[in-house]
Amino acid sequence: MSAKDPAGGGRAPRVLVLGSVLGQPMGGVRRHNAELLPRLARLLAERGGALAVLEGRAPVAFPLPEGVARIATHVPAGPPVVRATFEGRALRRALERAAHAGHPFDLVHTAHLPVPASIRVPFTLTIHDLRYLDPAHASAPRRAIARRAIGDAVTRAARVMTVSESVRDELVRRFAVDAARVHVVSNAADHFDPLPRKPERDATLLCVGHLEPRKNLALVIGALHADPSLPRLVLAGAAKGREGERLARLALSLDVARRVTFLGPFEDRQLPRLYSDAACVILPSRIEGFGIAALEAQRARVPLCVARIPSLIEVVGEGVPSFSTDDPAECARAIRAAMARSAHELDRDAEAAARFSWERSAAAWLSACYAALT
Repeated sequence: MSAKDPAGGGRAPRVLVLGSVLGQPMGGVRRHNAELLPRLARLLAERGGALAVLEGRAPVAFPLPEGVARIATHVPAGPPVVRATFEGRALRRALERAAHAGHPFDLVHTAHLPVPASIRVPFTLTIHDLRYLDPAHASAPRRAIARRAIGDAVTRAARVMTVSESVRDELVRRFAVDAARVHVVSNAADHFDPLPRKPERDATLLCVGHLEPRKNLALVIGALHADPSLPRLVLAGAAKGREGERLARLALSLDVARRVTFLGPFEDRQLPRLYSDAACVILPSRIEGFGIAALEAQRARVPLCVARIPSLIEVVGEGVPSFSTDDPAECARAIRAAMARSAHELDRDAEAAARFSWERSAAAWLSACYAALT
């Protein structure tokens, strides 16, 4: 294979994606792959390459183009150590069969850890965030395991991709990775068409995403307690573990339970309406690799405020109201400031959000594939 820049005319690689976690419910990893894999498949095919996905026990949960080969396996989505063992065996079989058939894979890509041992072709890796290195999110033993798994993966990978410059910078700092080997393949929000804004007088605050500790949704419930005149809150997303129950108990203890609605999981087709009806979108996360919901809100011209963490500020810009991850009263003030922003300011945010697109990110991914084989 001629591993040149796409503009140079070399044949694109045959890429095998490890997809054993892509049958899980919608989240950042699934959204990233659901939008980019079909686009990457098209770009590869246009240049003489191809894309295949090694599916897990649960098949990939989103459509793939007809030209993408789906290789069925019994690899479980978890736990990670078990997944890596099964995935390693399935991967070796898939590589051997492709080589025997005369169509060997040039490159393997994975978006989850740990990476199987002894991959016999170059591989690339996407790191969405570094949550398992955070003391507030993971125990000391789990952080030690994560450090080893990430360190091993980024050392062995031909190229590493991150979803934001913030994650790239942290990865380089923590693991002394050569920054030239790390490519930013951003998320985007042009996967849905916003509806015209039509918030009613009783429009609600909105948090979109899984209910899990790192999302820090307790802070917004605390903000309702700090400012009793704030609108009601809708939490839209599936709960992980017992986080939904914990948040419900907190709302009850703060006497704001009647002002909090747990919407639960929702379908993609509901997303435009959720944003068009909202008074304000809040992202209070302690840890985010990117923050797709923030970009979606800006695209939909919804008032927005975010936690003051590097990845969210990188995505939304300095002009969006922000708050400390530990201060409910400051969060309440930021909500008020967001709802007071003018239509002109919201239009300006929407224009800035357009710098992210899934097509540009797919092209960046393709460039990383070529670089991995140079």
